[in-house]
Formats: sequence, C-alpha cells, structure tokens
Amino acid sequence: MKYVMALDQGTTSTRAILFNQAGELCSSHQLEHDQHFVKPGWVEHQPQQIWENAERVMLGALKKVGSGPEDVAAIGITNQRETIIAWERETGEIRHRAIVWQDLRGYEIIEELKKRVPQEEFLKHSGLIFSPYFSASKIAWMLRNDDQLRSDAVAGKIVFGTIDTYLVYRLTGSDPSCIITDATNASRYALMNIESLKWDSWLLDLFDIPEQSLPRIVDSVGTIYGSTDASGVLGRQIPICGILGDQQAALFGQACFSKGEAKNTFGTGCFLLVNSGTEVPISSNGLLTTVAYKEKGKKPYYALEGSIAVAGSLVQWLRDNLELVKSAPEVDTLAESVADNGGVYVVPAFSGLFAPYWRSDARGIIAGLTGYANRAHIARASLESTAFQVKDIFDAVKEDTAIEIRELRVDGGLTNSRPLMQFQADLLDIPVVRPMIYETTALGAAYAAGLSVGFWENKEEIAHHWKKGKSWSPRMEEAERTQLCASWKKAVERTLYWVDDAEEVKETK
Repeated sequence: MKYVMALDQGTTSTRAILFNQAGELCSSHQLEHDQHFVKPGWVEHQPQQIWENAERVMLGALKKVGSGPEDVAAIGITNQRETIIAWERETGEIRHRAIVWQDLRGYEIIEELKKRVPQEEFLKHSGLIFSPYFSASKIAWMLRNDDQLRSDAVAGKIVFGTIDTYLVYRLTGSDPSCIITDATNASRYALMNIESLKWDSWLLDLFDIPEQSLPRIVDSVGTIYGSTDASGVLGRQIPICGILGDQQAALFGQACFSKGEAKNTFGTGCFLLVNSGTEVPISSNGLLTTVAYKEKGKKPYYALEGSIAVAGSLVQWLRDNLELVKSAPEVDTLAESVADNGGVYVVPAFSGLFAPYWRSDARGIIAGLTGYANRAHIARASLESTAFQVKDIFDAVKEDTAIEIRELRVDGGLTNSRPLMQFQADLLDIPVVRPMIYETTALGAAYAAGLSVGFWENKEEIAHHWKKGKSWSPRMEEAERTQLCASWKKAVERTLYWVDDAEEVKETK
C-alpha cells in the first residue's frame, strides 16, 4: 500500500492528507466549516457539517493522486481538542452542537468550583487548572441546562465526546462499540486522572458527570480501534489506528520524542509543548500537564504545555472585522514596511488570557497609541503579540523545570510570516526552526497510524525523516529585548479586571 491518510479536523477546517513511506506529503484536500458565534463568548460548530466535510476531503485527497481507498494502509486522526459534542450512542442523533474549545459558557461553573476546591488538589488529579477552556465545564453546562439530556446521560444513552470520538464513530458506521478517545484527548477533559489515565471518580463527582456518558480511553499508538465501514464513503475497510490531539500530534510529527525537545504550533491558537519524559510534571507557573502520547504496552510520555487562545485568528480579525487588510499575507507586507511597532502593543484577550495568566476576566486592547502610529504599526504589533505570548510561556517553562530548550521547532500557518518568526527568535534568544514538511499536525497522526500497522517500523525511522527547512537565528540585543518585554507586561496588566461585575460575567459565560 502506498499511503497513510491523516484526517486533520481543526477549529476552522477539515483536511485529509496522504503521506508516503518517506513521510512526504503527496496530496491534501481541505474544506472550511461555519463558526457559530451564538452569544458573546459562545462558539459552536455543526457536527454534521464537520462529518460531511470529512467525507469530501478524504475522497478529494485520493482523487488528487489518482488513487483509491485500496492504496491506503491506515487512517490516523488528529483533532481540535476540548471541543465537545453530545449525541445518542445507538442512533447517532446530535443532542447538542459542538461547544468549541474557545467557548466560555462554563465560566460560572468554574468560578463555583474555585470557591469549593483548592487549585492544588484539582491540579494533582487532572494536571490542569480551573478554566472553562477544558471539556468538563462544557459537559456540566449541557447537563445543567437540559434535564432530559441529564436523564439520558445517566441511563448511558448519551455520549459526550471530543471530535476524535465522533469521527471514529461515524467512520465505523456509527458502531456503538467504537466509542473511544485516546489518552491525549482524554487528558484535556479535566476528568481523567493524569497518572492512571482513567476517568477519575473525584473529578467526575466534582463536575457531576456520569462516567457511562464518556468514551473509553485507549492508546494513541499501536492499537487498531476499528475499521471504516465498507458500505460508507470509502467503500472498503481501512484500519483506524492512530489518534492524537492536534498539539500532541504536532509534537509527534516534529519527532520530539526525547525529554527537553519542544515545538510550538502557530495556528488559530498557539501551543508550546515540551516533552518532559515519563514522569508527571506539575507546574507552579500556569502551565498544563498533558499526555504527550501513549504507545501500547509502554509508559505514557508527558508534556508541559502553554496554551494561547488567539494567534492566527488575530490575523483573521484584522482582515474580516477591522478590514485592515484584504488578505492575510498583507499583514506581513505592512509589518515589514516599518522598522518597529512604533510603541504599539496588541493584547488579543478576546476570550480572556490563557497560559500562564489564566484570566477569564481579561479583554483585548490596543495600547501605546500616539498620533505617530498607523495601520502598519498595528499590523506589526498584532504579529508581535503572538511572539510575546510564546515568550511568556517559554519563561514559565524555565522557571518550572531544569530543561534547557536549545531550539524551538515550529509549525502551523503563521510560520509563513517572516517578521513573526524572526521576532520570535529574537525574543527567545534561540534558533527557531521550521521543518521541510511543516504540516506536522497531520504528519503526527499519520505516523501514529502507520506505526500501528507496520507502515513504519519504529520512532527512529520516523525521526530520520525529519529535515530542517527554514531557520531564524536571534539578532536582538539584550537591552532591547528587556525593554520590549517590560512594555508588553504593562499592556497585559491593562487587560485585567475588564469583566468585573455580575452582569458582565453573565453575558460572557
């Protein structure tokens, strides 16, 4: 067989990508889906639209190389994490649209729990911090607001699953025995015990969620979960045998298999993960403990993660909301037309601030405006905001661990931005390296699937495929770096306490 297929279901689009045995991208097909902004702070997706797009992109990718499903050895899945769907186990009927990871409606539930439970106790069980970002508060919100849904969930009729769970369910012909999620996705529910990799009774009781409504937790690599339905869109049975949440998939695709190796994905959001080995790392500086990957029969590998809510979506906001540019590449052109940010700082706290601050009360600002500033400075400051947020996480990793990150491997759409990548290297004072093949999220899912069926022999073979593409070396003086970071911190301070009374909180939950 010629290919492994990766089904990459992201926040804004779904892609199918075919990789050959050399780890080379052979074809790709992509479709966007609708974003439903129901209320301020609420974001939903339509599961049926996501599934229909998945069917179309799989066929599209095969058509582009003139192949059929008989040429596909296995299918791997990677997905937007934390986003949760409710559906009926036996019929597949959707009982609630997907509540997206950016959605804040669980805010009030989280605030209640903060008053009852010490953060340290929650961290010990889940590896996470209290935040509406994770799946648990989204599930709890659904259960609180729909009595029939709760009754059916207690009876075991309902599944609350992340996108990987839903895709496997649909790919297998809505097989109730294939309701599974891998350990990397399960570690983002805030319901799994970070050490045992099982659903945690203390956490389930805390959020009042019945365990029978959750998928079965499985390995990320080495297990065949099921096969595609022979009567489905692909017309034959293909093993489904690798699942990784999108950020863990990028870590895997970047061949960051050893402790201390790090990657940063510049996508809709921005996510820095550092491989911390087989010991469970606990952060004191606002980072998350997550499962990096779990191979069958082996100890799980963990990672420390810093999550940023708004990165590439800020460029979309400049284009679509402010109409500052007509296309995303114009932001680069504008940014490079000025020597610096002109004293302007953008803090895109549209849904609060994620790591290392974790402040749901924050809201976005443009600070430092003078009569000298123009749209080019705003464009440059918008790009720089992502690099500043990554620097905050990078510093937190250094404070939490003895790990010395010597280079940062990067991937995602924003790595096409020359000024951003150079500024990132300058702020971190280490090389920033983009691989030859930088669709690493999909590649990680493909690797997980291919390893499971023997398409690739081992991780050493995969690591051999990794090739450096483009790199950026730091060239900023320390004094300038210090001054810029100090101004950024001042701008961040201005975003805090924006949502400061009961009515405003109510509107954004």
